[in-house]
Formats: sequence, C-alpha cells, structure tokens
Amino acid sequence: MRRRLLSIVPLVLASSHVEAGCIDPAALDHSTAMIVRHFADEEQEKRQDVVGITATGWFLSPTSLITVEHVAAAMNLSDQNWKHIEIRIGENALSIPVRIQHIAGSNAEKIVALELQTGFSGVQGLQLRMEPLVPEEPLVSLAYPGGHLRFAGGRFVQYGAGDTMEGAALLEMYDGNDRMVLDHGASGAPVFDCTGQVVAVVSNLLTTTMQFMSRTIRISTAWGNPNVVSVPSPVLKAFSRAPR
Repeated sequence: MRRRLLSIVPLVLASSHVEAGCIDPAALDHSTAMIVRHFADEEQEKRQDVVGITATGWFLSPTSLITVEHVAAAMNLSDQNWKHIEIRIGENALSIPVRIQHIAGSNAEKIVALELQTGFSGVQGLQLRMEPLVPEEPLVSLAYPGGHLRFAGGRFVQYGAGDTMEGAALLEMYDGNDRMVLDHGASGAPVFDCTGQVVAVVSNLLTTTMQFMSRTIRISTAWGNPNVVSVPSPVLKAFSRAPR
C-alpha cells in the first residue's frame, strides 16, 4: 500500500541517522521548508473536518519552490490564481502567494514547481543531479513530517516498473530503527546524493496495516526492502534550464 505523505491538519490539532561519508543533510536545511496551506472559508465548507494541509518543499531558486503534484492538488493550488501558503524555514516564516508554474514527469507521480509572487530571501537554490542513480548508492533526506524537521539516511534500491510505479525511484530510508521517519508531511522532501545534489523528491511511503487488539496500525516494509517512493529529479531537466 502506498501512503501519500502530506499532512492533513484537523479542526482539533493535535539522534538522526546519516550515511557515513555523505553530506550532513542539516547543512542543506536552509533551502528546505515546511509548507502549509490554510483553507479559506469557502474552501473549508467542502472539507469541514480539515483546516489545512502541511507538506515539505525546497527551493530551486528564491522564486521557485519544488514539491510533488499531489501536494499541490491537496492544497487546491492553481496555475492561474495566486493563493497564499505559509513557508517556514526554522524561525523564518512567511505567507507568500504562489501558483503552479510547471508540472514535470509523465508517470503517475509528478513534480510541481510553484512560482512565488515574492522571492523568499536568504535561500540558495539546491543543485539537481541529472545522472541516474546506482543500486545501493547511499542517500540522505530531510523533511517536515508532523511539522517537525527530521533527517533520514538510506539507499537507492531500484527504479520502479508497472502501471503505478513506472519511472519512480524506490528507496530504503530510515532514521536509526525508525522506518517511518518520512511519514505524513514529508511529501515533496528532497533526497540528496552524498555530494548534496538533489536526486529525487519524496512522494509516498510504502506501508501495510496489521490488526493489534482493537486497533489497526500501519507498519513499514521489512528491512532490506524499499519503503519510500520518489520522483527522480531528471524530470526537472528542461524546467531547470529554462529562463525564469
């Protein structure tokens, strides 16, 4: 079962592992943000149990923020109308109007570039890697699951195949023994190679469910298997070279 990793905010709100020899993802947190969309009253009428959506995004430039398509869809963003989202990096938070600038990818999972009406000062665009990943290549990531900054390490397993996985990069990512580190709110998170280049964007978590007494709980895949579905960064090649 694939689990989309955006966080839904209900009306009632309720030691990092890094692969040896890889760049510390904390060194890249200045260009990765928690993004939040609070729904206007007329939008909330259609989703009465939800006041907003949280996810993760990262900067390609001060006016271009990258996430995944299902985040933009859940936030009800548009390629025509500007809509405010909150962008938070550490203690720096701004509400900035955004609109969909570009959708990249031809498979089920896609990447979205959001255009910011006003640039987010102090950020440097992350660098993209266009070369394919190699099996067992070590990777690192950072994201905002549950609205909190988390770091993860892991590896590239393989590229997906079939109707729903075609073209996806399947990863095994974890923080110590925590294989759910990239959970709700991590959609859109950047995945880096050991040099700090973005190689993929987190889209879904692979989980299953089990019955425990009277509760149904989610559990990750077994060790040695992929647990994260991501969109490879080369789909952004044409957009990253276009003048903006």
